[in-house]
Amino acid sequence: MKARLYRTLLFAAYQAVLLLGIVTFPLALVAERAGLSLPVGRLVERLGEAHERASED
Repeated sequence: MKARLYRTLLFAAYQAVLLLGIVTFPLALVAERAGLSLPVGRLVERLGEAHERASED
């Protein structure tokens, strides 16, 4: 039961971060022109990997 809840919460967090990435995309383009980068891509990748690991168990 706890594993299922954990996987569900990871999936929800993954989806929320994807939405955050989509919403902040215009800001990321402006930040890139200024020489800055937003770490949303790394966050999406790490949450995706965590969800995959949790799904394997």
